[in-house]
Amino acid sequence: MPASSAASPATPPLCVADDGTFWPWVSWPRFAAWPAKESTVVVVPLVGLADWGLGHPLDAEEAVLLPILKRACEQLPPGTRALVVPPLRFVVGPDAGSAFAVDPPTAHALIAEVAACIAAAGFRKVVLLNASPWNEELCGAAARDLRVDRGLHMFQIHLSALGLDFHPVRSRSRRTLQTLLTHLGGRPPEPAEAAAGAVPAAWGDETVRSLAGPAATGEEAAREGAATLTAASARLAKLLSDIRDRAALTASLPWA
Repeated sequence: MPASSAASPATPPLCVADDGTFWPWVSWPRFAAWPAKESTVVVVPLVGLADWGLGHPLDAEEAVLLPILKRACEQLPPGTRALVVPPLRFVVGPDAGSAFAVDPPTAHALIAEVAACIAAAGFRKVVLLNASPWNEELCGAAARDLRVDRGLHMFQIHLSALGLDFHPVRSRSRRTLQTLLTHLGGRPPEPAEAAAGAVPAAWGDETVRSLAGPAATGEEAAREGAATLTAASARLAKLLSDIRDRAALTASLPWA
């Protein structure tokens, strides 16, 4: 049930989600009468558990992605139908700081199983919304396979496309992510390790290291984090709306 109608205020919700679009909060009779399933965009969030060297808990990916997705769903233009399934938390995590990670075939099979359930319910447009840089290739492979095997219209959106990137080397937004996590979690990051900021040992080294330098203060995090959340959610809402429009156009073509 939606968090707003939970039996006890102390009972935590399954995850951060928008009441109107979260799949588990929709009844089967509503699904049976769901209008325009062919134009509904179903979002599958992928979030891993890892230490990204930002001084925040292992659920940093989920702590960032789901509030952005919730805000984006609330901002969708009228007439845009969307559904969000529960986040897939057991995904690829090759770094030593990853927790509860699975191998690529298992992660691929999990995505395929969830997509099969979505297809069985009559929906055809699926967005893999991924927070982890380690899962970008996995999403690409799964999307291609599901397009071929099940005829689903597959799309990918990575957190890096929203201006936020957890990658330890290519990212230019690690400080922004740290500040956003401080804003969302309401607590400052833990102090960085003494060896923080060391440069990669060699080309191709993608070891996660602690972020060096002073973290944002509470006031800075409140101001900058709120602005980051607003910008990222607006961009995601625009992308989801564009996907809805493109999906509807594609479905009308004779060879789709």
